[in-house]
Amino acid sequence: MTVSPADHGDRRTVTVVVTVQAAISLGYFAAMAHVVLHLRADLGLAAGGIGLVLALRNLVQHTLSLPVGVLVDVLGPVRMGILACLLRAAGFALLGTVSSLPWLIVAVVLLGTGGALFHPAAQSLLAGLAERRRARGYAAYAMTLQVAAVAGPMLGLALLNVGYWLVALTATALWGVAAFLFSLLRHVPRVQVPHGVVSGVRTVLRDRVFIGFAAVSAPAMLLTDQSSVVVPLGGADATAVTVFSCVLAMVSAAVQPWCVVPGRADRPHVLRAGLLLAAGGHLLLASGAGTGLPGLVLVAVLHGLADGLLQPAVFQTIARLAPPTRFGAYLGVQTFLSGLVAFAGGIAVGGLFDRGPGGATAALVILTLTACAAAACVPAGTITSAAAGAARSTARARAAATSSRLPRSSCSRRLKARP
Repeated sequence: MTVSPADHGDRRTVTVVVTVQAAISLGYFAAMAHVVLHLRADLGLAAGGIGLVLALRNLVQHTLSLPVGVLVDVLGPVRMGILACLLRAAGFALLGTVSSLPWLIVAVVLLGTGGALFHPAAQSLLAGLAERRRARGYAAYAMTLQVAAVAGPMLGLALLNVGYWLVALTATALWGVAAFLFSLLRHVPRVQVPHGVVSGVRTVLRDRVFIGFAAVSAPAMLLTDQSSVVVPLGGADATAVTVFSCVLAMVSAAVQPWCVVPGRADRPHVLRAGLLLAAGGHLLLASGAGTGLPGLVLVAVLHGLADGLLQPAVFQTIARLAPPTRFGAYLGVQTFLSGLVAFAGGIAVGGLFDRGPGGATAALVILTLTACAAAACVPAGTITSAAAGAARSTARARAAATSSRLPRSSCSRRLKARP
């Protein structure tokens, strides 16, 4: 069987993107798993200062996702990926060397901006692949993230014996390596986008089907992120939290091979199942069944299954609904909405936990009801975007017209080159 140049290019793209994911995730989790300890023990920041620093990074990253997603379409994912890695490398370098709050704020702004650039850039490269390669590539991408979520904190803990500056320096080096790896994809063909940032956002907002999907899937980030927050806030010790995090990451990674079949992860019932599994995890915590280690492991399994289903479900659905020239814009709008929900919901959950056991139970019940409400709103049939269908029909018509103008011998040679 002859391997076509397009298939070879797809494999190269997947290899580079997954390798980049391995490098940046190891650096990120090594540094961020121990950043609170560094800010409190090494720099002497109060809890309010630590909360400001961490919340600001999330706010910057999710707020910028709206314009950045469109810029990825306009400027290309490779350029934006390189810039993202360089910005985050600079952010980690500052995080490990500065001690004043203003400079720490500069560091987390760089980290947040780099994060806003990286995810749409990497996922745009995967979304541009053939459907089967895209499903497998994203599964490998997500599995790599979860493996790094287990290995990264261990790497950081080993380096922390020397000092946090070495942890941050290692993260800086790994993000620098990722920038170089992105540069290997400079010859990836770009899809020309005829309009700018404002036009891209308008295109997304006019797609009512996609906006409905974005609204339904918006709580997914809140539900998955809060699982790693409410467990330690609920009184679990360091050992239990470590077990919880590792089990969650391993289960999430184990789900990905199931998601590699094209057209499977973007079915509405997969999104619904992920939301209901997250609801079950929070309900167990609210009922007190997740207080002991066996119960906490069960909660971790439920949240791992939820995370493993929700990530590919959201990505694959966006990739199917978005026109080829607008994936970044579509992803940016969905991430922006999810980030706002996660930011507001995280503040609300933290405030309720501060009110004592009754407030903690109320927060967990609210998270459960939010997940159930979102699951109930997922449509029963296939989610189909008219805008995406029209764009793909136009692209196919143009390709057919171009092929019809080619000499017959040229067409024959091109067909024989395909597997």
